[in-house]
Amino acid sequence: MPWRTTNMSDQRQEFVSRILAGGASFSAVCREFGISRKTGYKWKTRALQDGVSELAERSRRPLRSAAQLDEVTTCTLIRLKLAHPTWGPKKICALHLRLHHKGPSLSTCHRVLQRAGLVAARRRRVRPSTGRLQVSICAAAPNDVWTVDFKGWWRVADRQRCEPLTVRDAYSRYVLAVRVVPRADTATIQSEFVRLFETYGLPKVIKSDNGVPFAATASVLGLSRLSAWWTALGIDLDRSRPAHPQDNGAHERLHRDLHAELAQFIQPNLVAQQAACELWRESFNHERPHEALGQRRPSDLYSKSPRLYRPAALAYPTGFVTRKVRPVGSINWLGNTLFISTALAGWDVGLQQHDASTLQVYFAHLHLGHIDLQTLRFHAAPSRVVEAHRLSA
Repeated sequence: MPWRTTNMSDQRQEFVSRILAGGASFSAVCREFGISRKTGYKWKTRALQDGVSELAERSRRPLRSAAQLDEVTTCTLIRLKLAHPTWGPKKICALHLRLHHKGPSLSTCHRVLQRAGLVAARRRRVRPSTGRLQVSICAAAPNDVWTVDFKGWWRVADRQRCEPLTVRDAYSRYVLAVRVVPRADTATIQSEFVRLFETYGLPKVIKSDNGVPFAATASVLGLSRLSAWWTALGIDLDRSRPAHPQDNGAHERLHRDLHAELAQFIQPNLVAQQAACELWRESFNHERPHEALGQRRPSDLYSKSPRLYRPAALAYPTGFVTRKVRPVGSINWLGNTLFISTALAGWDVGLQQHDASTLQVYFAHLHLGHIDLQTLRFHAAPSRVVEAHRLSA
């Protein structure tokens, strides 16, 4: 006699027939069929809603899947990406939606382009965080904020490396400098800023990233020799977050214009490249309408700063004791050597008695930290986000 064979659909129909016939405990029938009460109620509900014939196993395939995207949409996404190779999945997805009034999700678009080899995986760079100085100021007038950075380098025809220093006024978008500097060291950049300060005066704030020579990772508050000099001149510092170029997005947009309109046209040598930079800067400032300025030119809004440049001379309020920072970055206090920072070498720091066991340490208007008089050790101020503030007289 052959064994009786049943499939899952037959078992479900038999279970539902027993339940609908009544007279038996629901829990007991579930135990007999080896299922949970939850599964039993699911089978019963499906039979009542769709009929006993609909108790067959249902597909568990998702309703939508990037792998099952229709061929036409896939080819369209790839074609749009090839037509705009510098655009990312967000822009390609938005363009497809605008052209066809429907389309896949952003994640689906990203997967399609990634499988086609058109999207490179972004490598996350972990950068050490310097002491980040922030000032609560918005550029409401010329010279409130200057932004500074280096344009990504390229090579001129004679194979020399060109990496211009760019400085702009945040309020008027006026480009103060596009200088092809021979070296990006402190002395070279400082001499360039001396020229800018003598020409345009001093800004209230200079905004930069955390790169050399604008900041120093291991230094107190991230001060470098260059930014210490700016501070001594009475200029506040504002640094973007590490690996967050969007914090200085308007300056990055300037670099995009430089790349499209200047870097693409290779000059014979650095002298010719500097001449091309000056011609571009003149056109940008005095000819080109700027959409963010209501189609006005940057020169229509910019004027020189009333704060004239004079060599820095630090003076601390009454009640402060000063100590000069040695070339090795230390000061002397009561015969003891206390390390502060080599970035402040040659400058005076101000010491103010806080209580019987603590000396507060200032450089210009910046609070650097404190000296514990019991252990005779310097403790730097918190190095994440520091609000720059002025000394009280």
